[in-house]
Amino acid sequence: MRRVLLVDDDSMARMALRDLLTASGFSITEATGGKEALELFQRDEFGVVLLDLRMPDMNGIRVMEKLKGLRPEVPVVIITGYGDVPTAVEAIQLGAYDFLLKPPEVDRLVATLERALEKMRLETELRRLNDAVAKSLESLLGKSEVMKKVIQQIRQVAQSDLSVVIQGETGTGKSFVARLIHSFSNRAEKPFIVVDMGAIPESLAESELLGYERGAFTGADRSRKGFFELANQGTLLIDDLENISSRVQSKLLGVVESRKMYPLGSPRQVKIDIRIIGATNTDIKQAVKERKFREDLFFRLNEFMIILPSLRERTADIEFLARTFLIDAGREMNKQTKEISEKAGRLLKRHSWPGNVRELKNVIRRALLFAQDGIIRPEHIQFLTWNEPENEQVLSSTKLKEIVGKVTEDAERKAIHLALTTTNGNRTKAALLLGIDYKTLLTKIKEYKILVRMQA
Repeated sequence: MRRVLLVDDDSMARMALRDLLTASGFSITEATGGKEALELFQRDEFGVVLLDLRMPDMNGIRVMEKLKGLRPEVPVVIITGYGDVPTAVEAIQLGAYDFLLKPPEVDRLVATLERALEKMRLETELRRLNDAVAKSLESLLGKSEVMKKVIQQIRQVAQSDLSVVIQGETGTGKSFVARLIHSFSNRAEKPFIVVDMGAIPESLAESELLGYERGAFTGADRSRKGFFELANQGTLLIDDLENISSRVQSKLLGVVESRKMYPLGSPRQVKIDIRIIGATNTDIKQAVKERKFREDLFFRLNEFMIILPSLRERTADIEFLARTFLIDAGREMNKQTKEISEKAGRLLKRHSWPGNVRELKNVIRRALLFAQDGIIRPEHIQFLTWNEPENEQVLSSTKLKEIVGKVTEDAERKAIHLALTTTNGNRTKAALLLGIDYKTLLTKIKEYKILVRMQA
């Protein structure tokens, strides 16, 4: 907006400024003093305030403080005489955008107001974008108070280059949050590389991270870039931090500190520019205390920590996430979805979710296989509560795992048959729908002697 609130008790000064600014394309609203200015400011929208310091009804500093209390984003430009320069400087320290001496030079006055308006526009746009980001993150992660704090942390750290440690139970979405941080960072267009330290044998960890040249060791029949080099200029997610051996921790520390490395068998030094995010499902600080994880490496990686809450700590998100997963599963299966019944919703909230968000997603996908009309009912998720004490609120983690695994053979057989039918016999897609790996599915198909014919 090019609307200016002009506040000055001198009618001649107001008239001169009004004519000058109107000729320069500004829309001027006049106030004869501080009280009138506050009334106008509360009733209308302005892009900038041009405020005189000396007025009989209210001191300009006091007026500015009240204006900032109402809408702090609106810039205030002070106009003052030579004798009030120290006061004008004080006003700057209290939040004024700038000050000009009376009578102000036309070009400087116009330029100052233009800059103030541009600042207002940019800050308004930034707030709009931040609000949009917050809402989009809520739609992905949940709207509970505890997740709002996590969302705030993601937004805070994303634009920096700080190394991040994400800590949370299995299934809480650590990799997903890491990808969000990358997506909202300045490295978003660069690679996002994931290395699962729990899946790499210790003997291969160094070569996988650093890369190697042909002939570096037995079996190295070609050169290969390591994860560090593949992630150059982007983000490297190191999953399962707790599984890194002491020897590999030492190597990792050297690379993190120097941002340089030598691939195995290579004389060439490789410089890397990466952001590192670590993920762990254990209390990494406790691991440091127990000397299972190097303290110096921990401090290098833990420039910012995000702790993801378990699903049982944010039950307010269960229904929202379940509906989201239902829509996703319906799209994936090309199947109509309608709703989750009220009774089924209560069952979902009562469950303790040891597998967290990942478990909820798989439960909804499996339930949709049974829900022929697209409505999830209690019978579609009853395996969650079989053998679960109704009045017992807290169960041991061992007992919870037993409960989750107690699905009858008949129900399991039906689920596999439905998944194979839905995917037209595609075993890879069926395994994804069921939330199990391909080898497990093949074992179950053989065990239950399931036969599904491919449709023409």
